[in-house]
This record gives sequence, structure tokens and C-alpha cells, in this order.
Amino acid sequence: MSELPKTLGEAVSQARKATQNAILDGNNRLQVEILLPELNPMPLAERFLSLESGDSHNFNKIFFPDAGAAALARRDWGEVAFELLDISTKRVSVEEQILPEDEAILCIAPTAQEVLQIEKLCNAMGERPVVLLNPRLEDVSIVGIGYAGRQLRDRFLKNIQSCYYLRPLEEGTLFRCYPGLWQVWRETPDGYELIKELPNKPVGDDLDLIFAGATVTQSEDTPKPKKLSIFAGMQRFMKALSR
Repeated sequence: MSELPKTLGEAVSQARKATQNAILDGNNRLQVEILLPELNPMPLAERFLSLESGDSHNFNKIFFPDAGAAALARRDWGEVAFELLDISTKRVSVEEQILPEDEAILCIAPTAQEVLQIEKLCNAMGERPVVLLNPRLEDVSIVGIGYAGRQLRDRFLKNIQSCYYLRPLEEGTLFRCYPGLWQVWRETPDGYELIKELPNKPVGDDLDLIFAGATVTQSEDTPKPKKLSIFAGMQRFMKALSR
């Protein structure tokens, strides 16, 4: 069982290992989500890629949402062993950017504006792995809630598997590290404790019930956790991870 990471570096290392394990098990549409407040996806991506040495699958191409982000990476990252491209370029189609020798590709923080381009990119890759780092593809105002939106979800979005997920919540943290189960951790005065494991991602009311159930089952003499706002909880978690 994977434990909650104690630093951002540990979280990124876990994410990279989870991605490789998922790929080795034959999964080829993956997403990694490290959803910490104010976390810039560019340095996160750089750290994620710096752990690449010795992996069984290396990324040949890195795609950014726009030309500006790709240019910034070229300037700041210096010489790298992979191509830095933008998904929204009008000069060359997505299909033309994918070559037979491309082993795996990584997309950095794609949004719902690029969802159709991402789908084309995945189709062009065929059975080869495509990994999305901190994607934001489910914007209902863009993807839609009608027939076209349902079609997009059925043929593409629902087939993307979460291999790593880390998100602070008001009362704790939601965590998943492939091939492990989804885990709900509660914050206590002494740190974080695991209160529930599930095969599928819990959302909304399900999460509320898990936290409520854990509180009810505490004995009367067990110290109750301090009441924190969602912002205070996130700040504390971020402070711990940045050490």
C-alpha cells in the first residue's frame, strides 16, 4: 500500500513509478493529477520528466496547450532529450506530428479547449502510451452536456485512467497510486490517517459520508481533530510537502 507523500519530490517520484507500472500493465491512456493549490504545471512537468532515466518507456514528445508555454519550456529547460511542441499549432496537424518511432508522449495541463486535439493525438498514437499531466478536460461549458458531450465522454474521456491522484480536501486528502486502490485520508492533530479504501474514485456525497462515518465511529475519549477551513488545510498540506 502506498503512503501519502511527505514532500512534493516524493509525490512526483510516486507518480512517475505509478505511470510506469500502469504502462507495463498495458494501460495506454493515463492521467496524473497532483492537485495542490498554486502548483505551477511547468516546474511540476520538469520534475516529472527529470525522473525518466532508466524507465522502460521514455517520452519522445511533450505537448503543451499553446505555443507560448512550449516556447517558455524551450527557454527554461535548455537541452532535453525530447521534442517540446504545442497541441494547438495551426502549421502542422496533430497527426503529422506523430511519427512511427514515437514510443510515448506526455501532454502538460491540457484544457477542455484542446480536448478534440488531444483525442486526435491519442488516435494517432494508437496503442502507444499517452499520459496527461494535470489535465482539465471536463469543462462542461465547453465539452457540453448534450448529445455531442455525451459522445465525447463515451468514446474518449471515460477511457482515460487515473494512475496517480493527490488532492487535499477540507477534512483530509484523496489519494490514489496505481496499482493501489483509491484512499481517503483524514487529517488529525497527529497527522493523516487512512480511513477508507475503494476500487473507484469517491466524489461528492460519497466523500462526505466517508468522513462523517469516520467521525461517528471515533470513541468519546479519542481527541477530535481541530476544525480547519479548506484553505488552512491546504496551506498546511502544502507547507508539509514543500519541506
